[in-house]
Amino acid sequence: MNAPTKTDMIAEGKAKLIYNTTDPDCVIFYFKDDATAFNAQKKGTIESKGILNNKISALFFKELKERGVENHFIEQLSEREMLVRKLEIIPVETVTRNIVAGSLQKRTGKPEGFELPNAIVEYYYKDDGLGDPMINDEHILTFGWAKREELDVIHERALQVNEFLKAYMGERGILLVDFKLEFGRTKTGEVLLGDEICPDTCRFWDAKTRKKLDKDRFRQDLGDVEAAYQEIASRVGA
Repeated sequence: MNAPTKTDMIAEGKAKLIYNTTDPDCVIFYFKDDATAFNAQKKGTIESKGILNNKISALFFKELKERGVENHFIEQLSEREMLVRKLEIIPVETVTRNIVAGSLQKRTGKPEGFELPNAIVEYYYKDDGLGDPMINDEHILTFGWAKREELDVIHERALQVNEFLKAYMGERGILLVDFKLEFGRTKTGEVLLGDEICPDTCRFWDAKTRKKLDKDRFRQDLGDVEAAYQEIASRVGA
């Protein structure tokens, strides 16, 4: 089946452009090289980031679909473009944590690198103007951002993705520290995993050296940012 044709751009995010297509149920993601951190207070460019994130995300989405984790991915169209199912994005970012880093370190005082005895699933309200504040189940249900059954699906899927990614990356000498997921609804109300899964949205550390191989290299001015993204792509075979 031929892919639908790209039409008008409907949205521009920090890392992607989104286009309508001639199929009303599909959109096209175009992955940019733009990089932002700290709610876009820091901005820059990471060479070939969009190409690498597209490849890595496509690989992960395909692997997850084979394992029964339904998601929006249809096919990779080009180096920078991906065809996906159109979703009404649920305004809740889901963060799953295995090792203390980032905001969890600041909130708990635990040292970076402290390995958690079990994965923690956290939720954040998707609103840049508010700084994506941390929220809980009651906030989500009270404000109608998701229904109970939808939240149950999101929580279950987050843990399924964690189980897969931890094992998959572990086999390739990478620690999965934490990662962000986004979910959305199809026009029939089915909740699917969406957005992207890549070094922009995951913290990846080398298992032996604990060298950071993700966007923290950009956030923290560690250098070798492009090389880190290339390293992840190489190890996963994207």
